[in-house]
Amino acid sequence: MSSRRRLDRAYKSAKTIPFDDTSKFIFFSDCHRGDNSFADDFANNRNIYFHALNHYYRNGFQYCELGDGDELWENLHFESIFEAHKNVYQLLRQFHMENRLHMVWGNHDMVYRNKWYVDKHLSSYFEPIDDSDKELFEGITYHEALLLQHRETQQELFCTHGHQADWWNYNFWRIGRFLVRILWKPLQVVGIADPTSPAKNYKELIRIEKRIKKWILENDLRITIAGHTHRPRFPEPGQIPFFNDGSCVHPRSITGIELENGELSLIKWQIATKPDGTLQIVRVLLEGPEKLVDYID
Repeated sequence: MSSRRRLDRAYKSAKTIPFDDTSKFIFFSDCHRGDNSFADDFANNRNIYFHALNHYYRNGFQYCELGDGDELWENLHFESIFEAHKNVYQLLRQFHMENRLHMVWGNHDMVYRNKWYVDKHLSSYFEPIDDSDKELFEGITYHEALLLQHRETQQELFCTHGHQADWWNYNFWRIGRFLVRILWKPLQVVGIADPTSPAKNYKELIRIEKRIKKWILENDLRITIAGHTHRPRFPEPGQIPFFNDGSCVHPRSITGIELENGELSLIKWQIATKPDGTLQIVRVLLEGPEKLVDYID
């Protein structure tokens, strides 16, 4: 199956979310939450991520995670990841309880395609303090894509992980998972990068982006937000409307895309030093805001 057909299928099966200019969304992807070992790239940024997540929760945003949220290639079970980052999942549960959580699976958490697997591992967790099971993401469903549709203009934002344009990581993810878990995870601890990852293979990254852009051109310049390559992308109006929210495993920072007041912005959260030498987590505007209506051809 070609990348065009895979993207077509993701679009047709996407979860539709109506929105208007009063709606607020934050798009993150590629958190790669791990088990807090030396191979857990997310662990370096977990305080930044948790602070940003708190900000969006308090300010009424809906949270859209566009795949690879959990690192289930390097780690065999979700339970070890949950124990390492329990505070994060408890905050995500608050979004879920208020119907503000929208989850997409990527190649590193592709097991979430299986509703049985999600129900078994994500619905509840064991709390050793009182020896009881507690609800976590009861009734949650992971999707291959999201389709945000404006209530008035009918303008659409197609949101998916982006590995549909990566034939190896879509079709042979089980082989990739085996190689990463057995071979590359131990080597990552000593600083050797996984060459199958598009985030660390520039030529493959460019090829994936070209395939997605070609699909956008063939589909009436539909605004598309993806992740997968970890490279933030924010086109200007008049350019091919291919956005990428980056990742949450950049060195000492995380990036994402905000939708607020009918406008898109590329943002970064990072640690900054105050004049008195103390540290603080700050939000930095990288690109935008740009009005959605300006991307209508």
